[in-house]
Amino acid sequence: MDFKKYENVKIKDLPYKRYTLEEARENFDKFFAAAKNAKCADDVLSARSKYVSVANRAFSTAYSLANARFTQNTRDEFYDGEVNYYDTVSPAFNGLCVRYVDCMLSSPFRKELEKKLGKVLYRTFEFQKASYDDAIEEEVKTENAYVTEYVKLLSTVECDFKGEKKPLSYVRGFLEDKDRDVRKAAAESIGKAMQAHSAEFDDVFDRLVRVRDKMAKKMGYKNFTQLGYYRRGRIDYDRAAVEKFRKNVVSSLTPVVAEMKKAVAEKLGITDFRYYDDAVYSKDEVPVRDCSVEEFFNRAKEMYSSMDKELSSLFDRMVNEEAFDVLPRDGKTGGGYCTSFDDFGKIFILANFNGASGDIDVITHEFGHAIAMNYALHKEDDELGIGGCETAECHSMSMEFLAWPYMDKFFGRLADAYRKKHLSDALTFIPYGCLVDEFQHEVYDHPEMTPAERNAKYLELSAKYRPYLSYQGIPYLETGTRWQFQSHIFEAPFYYIDYCLAQTVALGFLALSRKDYSLALAKYKEMCRTGGEKFFSEIVKTAGIAYPFGDGTLKTLADNMSEILKTL
Repeated sequence: MDFKKYENVKIKDLPYKRYTLEEARENFDKFFAAAKNAKCADDVLSARSKYVSVANRAFSTAYSLANARFTQNTRDEFYDGEVNYYDTVSPAFNGLCVRYVDCMLSSPFRKELEKKLGKVLYRTFEFQKASYDDAIEEEVKTENAYVTEYVKLLSTVECDFKGEKKPLSYVRGFLEDKDRDVRKAAAESIGKAMQAHSAEFDDVFDRLVRVRDKMAKKMGYKNFTQLGYYRRGRIDYDRAAVEKFRKNVVSSLTPVVAEMKKAVAEKLGITDFRYYDDAVYSKDEVPVRDCSVEEFFNRAKEMYSSMDKELSSLFDRMVNEEAFDVLPRDGKTGGGYCTSFDDFGKIFILANFNGASGDIDVITHEFGHAIAMNYALHKEDDELGIGGCETAECHSMSMEFLAWPYMDKFFGRLADAYRKKHLSDALTFIPYGCLVDEFQHEVYDHPEMTPAERNAKYLELSAKYRPYLSYQGIPYLETGTRWQFQSHIFEAPFYYIDYCLAQTVALGFLALSRKDYSLALAKYKEMCRTGGEKFFSEIVKTAGIAYPFGDGTLKTLADNMSEILKTL
């Protein structure tokens, strides 16, 4: 596509226009008519490019822009209304997409079409068909509304901290403070703030579980777990593979993390390792962002300029387009994400800086997504995209580690302290991500669970994956409610394991980069460039990076990472 018209337009100045369901239907109807009268595969491909691509891009662009502006200010009534509109019509739009997919699957020219479009896209078509039916249109509308309700609810949570009302995302930054009393106060503040909305969080999640279970059973599935896997587009692995991965984590990685935490506790001089100790690894000075946001981005620009000319060009362009919204504020949603506005050829990143070392992780992580999205924007076939969720998270998490050689720019003499914390956090994360994943399997396998039973299950699984950590004495969180501000559980069920698989790959990139940085960067860019064109296993195995489902992969990685930690 030609994006020159918007080349110098800032993100905030992009024109927004609602893309209506009626417009989408018109484009799809033209495709269906053309496909029905097609004389060959090329006729089908021409109609697909002319009508379906236009509809998909237009809907994606309008929704992404409306959602971005809503998350920037959840109190904006106009964009609140626009998001509600897309929440309402997206099931019908999905229905059109499924009709299109069915048309491609049942085409008399399928063999030739599959040869031209590739097995990956056709496997994706099969999963798209299995993930939606017009019979669940009303349930999907309801689900969308409940998710938006959760986003709004979470954005209203305010913590009483140091005599002030602060957003949850801001206070979480103090869980990394070197002063344990400060960390404890932050955790208590978070617990009390969440407790004030306890009934609301339980209520919206109850409703989400029920409506997801209902839609799955309407489609003939045993429960939502099966439907959830189809919705996540798991075209290359299944539940059995995920369960095997989790078991390997418990046997090969959890003990390593537990020993690491034991050593940390000894260094900190504590015998009661608590939730608020989990992000700290030393009594020494903690690496933090020690400069203004403007200076931070100047350093980041220097980093990418040194790293790679192509990546530097993209980063500079995004800075000039004001494509980074990184400061927390009242009404802004928590967390962070990267999205694209396809019709404009633009990419946007939302984050919530809190001054902790994680600010650099957020930028490198989300910019990793941006790199892959930028490649996808310039592909001839935009339906190939960036790949599945696990592939997408490889792009982001691997970039965090490829930024390691440049951390002196951000942390000076504390650069190694940052690297040690970053790697320790990465190893610690994988068991936590598996905890979140197994928790969701339990919830959707047993949708009749009460809030108290869910909380008890969370604590049980926490002891399994994080045996070194306790929530004891922390208001509300000690009852097993930490999951309530893990937004993926509400918004994107079964997504979280993708981070764990990707973290495994990212650690493989770290290992390679310390042997041959240029080779690691070249393999990384190739992975970003070919996402969506190959299966996940093919991408990882071709790159020669750690394959998450491989026998012994986690054990080897744990040993390698332990050796790296010793050098820091």
